[in-house]
Amino acid sequence: MHLCSERVYDLSISDNRWVKREPYASDISREKFAEIEPLLRSVRRNTKPATVDLHEVFCAVLYLLRTGCQWRFLPPEFPKWQTVYAYWRKWSEPDPHGVSVLEQALKKSGWRGPRETGAQRLQHALDRERAEREEHGYGSPERL
Repeated sequence: MHLCSERVYDLSISDNRWVKREPYASDISREKFAEIEPLLRSVRRNTKPATVDLHEVFCAVLYLLRTGCQWRFLPPEFPKWQTVYAYWRKWSEPDPHGVSVLEQALKKSGWRGPRETGAQRLQHALDRERAEREEHGYGSPERL
């Protein structure tokens, strides 16, 4: 018998089936999420019951922040990218002091920021190369 020590989350689907997914390194525990859940729920108007698991939405946002992937390439185990994006937009709106609910939640959860993604490393390398070319007179804006 194989015993797995990793966490596996239960996800509900609209037709009341349950699906298990393997956790991502960017996920936050349910216990830690319980501490920030009231803050995240405070943004949404309570006109009708939520049909999506906010823990999964927040984990999807953490995945996006950590990997730098595009919205449409969010893994299918998470809620639809449109749903995650809608919550991200609401959570990212700054309050009168210029601080968003997402920033507050990330700080309270102890999130330490994304690691540099491959795309960011490539952009930094291209920026360095461009700066070096311009410094040596190659490809300067005046010559274009």
